[in-house]
Amino acid sequence: MSTRPDLRATFDLGDRSFVDDPYPALAQARHVAPILWHDGLGTWVTTTHAAANDVLRDRRLGRILRPRSQGHDAWTTFDWLHADSILDSEPPKHTRLRRLVAGAFGRGHVARLRPSIEQVAADLLDEAERVLDRDGRVDAIETYAEPLPVLVICELLGAPTEDWKRLRDWSQAIVKMYEVAPSQHAQEDAQRACADFAAYVEDLAAARARQPGDDLLTSLVQERDGGDRLTPRELVATVVLLLNAGHEASVNGFGNGLASLLADAGALDGVLGRLDDPVAVERLVEEMLRHDSPLHLFERTATTDVELHGVTIRRGEKVAALLGAANRDPGVFDAPDRFDAGREPNPHLAFGAGIHFCLGAPLARMELQISTRALLERLGPLEVVEAVRRPTFVLRGYEALVVARR
Repeated sequence: MSTRPDLRATFDLGDRSFVDDPYPALAQARHVAPILWHDGLGTWVTTTHAAANDVLRDRRLGRILRPRSQGHDAWTTFDWLHADSILDSEPPKHTRLRRLVAGAFGRGHVARLRPSIEQVAADLLDEAERVLDRDGRVDAIETYAEPLPVLVICELLGAPTEDWKRLRDWSQAIVKMYEVAPSQHAQEDAQRACADFAAYVEDLAAARARQPGDDLLTSLVQERDGGDRLTPRELVATVVLLLNAGHEASVNGFGNGLASLLADAGALDGVLGRLDDPVAVERLVEEMLRHDSPLHLFERTATTDVELHGVTIRRGEKVAALLGAANRDPGVFDAPDRFDAGREPNPHLAFGAGIHFCLGAPLARMELQISTRALLERLGPLEVVEAVRRPTFVLRGYEALVVARR
């Protein structure tokens, strides 16, 4: 690594003020260099859109995980759930997995979900409106954003909808391990969640093998049992990844974006007048994803010495694409700190780039477009009366976002 003090990032990921609003510090870092060394992380980090994009696309940088289970059997399931997933594998394994899973996804499963998403949103808004009318305020995260994506994933996979809280809890426990310094309690919760979640999916897959349905899990089981197949562990890892990534990105993308929109009453009024325009809703959702991205850090490891943007990343060193910094780069986005609901073009990196571009992006976009439009149409002009940030940086979101009618 470089020992030059001028190539060091100084922001503290453990500082609550930074976690609450990292953008000023990320802007300062961007003025120093496109890629900096961060002592606390022990990795290089990107500060610009171009550097993040290059890190995500450079095939000399891979997803190379260090197993946690060395001498600790409690981590065994956690390790293979990641090692056998699309997100944490590299070619040729990644190529095979992505082709098989994309083939299952491509059988109309996402398109058929539109009526279900609209119905789930309507049902949840019935309850949200009752709470709002009764109390004058409602938590948009707890009542709407949290349950919606899990219920949609249940529909996609053919899982019982009454299991959504268990699935959400397992997902939340696992993703806490992606933060910088998870506590011992968080680690133990993640171990249990991995074991329980894997067993649940194995049972569900066995039921689909006996009695196929028209859901994505049945298609994945057929890929597992076909000629060029998913292994049993790869199937389970795929389902767990779909829920973890689909849930967290949707909840945080919705909550962060809604907060950004409601912070500007003028912008909200403009949006409310264009909800019948699908293009306007699409642009609104893209700006929600850009302005306060749900995922802020995606890590890669150099498989050989790599020269990028004035630094040498040595073989074995890690480099993290900071997606939130990339999406506020003034070299790419005009007035990047401003929420512009009609921004076009909007080449944000919220879903990543390269071979690890989010496979579920079409579903996430459709879900956010439907759920955001439905909420604004039903509840009208809103304002935030209480906002509680999660104390996390990598997965950025709200624990609570309480809104009231304006």
